[in-house]
Amino acid sequence: MSASFTKSMARNIFYGGTVFFILVFLALTFDTTRALPARDHRENLTAQVAEGKEVWEKNNCIGCHTLLGEGAYFAPELGNVYERFGNNKEAIKIFIKTRPRNGVPGRRSMPQFNLSDEELEAVAEFLKYTSEIDTASWPPNIQG
Repeated sequence: MSASFTKSMARNIFYGGTVFFILVFLALTFDTTRALPARDHRENLTAQVAEGKEVWEKNNCIGCHTLLGEGAYFAPELGNVYERFGNNKEAIKIFIKTRPRNGVPGRRSMPQFNLSDEELEAVAEFLKYTSEIDTASWPPNIQG
């Protein structure tokens, strides 16, 4: 007796596999939506954090930096910058504020954006917020 694979068997395998993977997808989606509130600390979202994100976007910071693994790779990952600066928002603000106007001669470096004190505070608050997100160690090998 030879084992032959019929069209109806192939169709049943296809439909069964499709249903199985749809159920797996739905279960993972449900699990993620349940886990996110505890991991992203949305209770810490403030108007100032939102303003910092707007300043981040307006100045295209993601064009050079990565944030939580997303963005360009010309400059350091900033998902842990708050921790790297010793959990000190003032240090972040001073670093951004004291950048040379046209960067450091002879190398690619961050330009001076001439942000207001309010914008600096908002960006520092945004970076503080992003550092508190539980990313389950993603991205790996965040460089300091």
